[in-house]
Amino acid sequence: MSNPMPYQATLHVRDHCLCLHAQRAARVLARRFDVALAPVGLTSGQFSLLNGLNRPEPPTLGAVAQLLAMDRSTVTANLKPLERKGLVETTPDARDRRSRRAALTDAGRAILAEALPIWTQEHARLDADLSDVAALRAGLNEVTATP
Repeated sequence: MSNPMPYQATLHVRDHCLCLHAQRAARVLARRFDVALAPVGLTSGQFSLLNGLNRPEPPTLGAVAQLLAMDRSTVTANLKPLERKGLVETTPDARDRRSRRAALTDAGRAILAEALPIWTQEHARLDADLSDVAALRAGLNEVTATP
């Protein structure tokens, strides 16, 4: 059986695919922050979600989904364990009963405050490991701003 795609093409994709490199980097970063945040019982994704809810007014699930580049059903699924822990509560939107809003509870705000110094310290280590953090952040922001 012949392979219609030459191995050289596989190597080219491996070495040049931005999607592959972004996925690999995201998994490595998530594991790094998962380990750092484990003492407070959060994953990196949960920290990001709690941080996204830390607003003066509870955001809609759609707004949170947009911030985190997720679909609403994924946000809803990720909120459930945080709700069971008593860190988040969701309620129908008073202005549009079809929408739901999510808010941090007092316990959610407390754990987020406890996690922030850990995140700050780990981020400082990461920034020190990278050669041009500003350019990397700008490039990532440019990609995520493009539909």
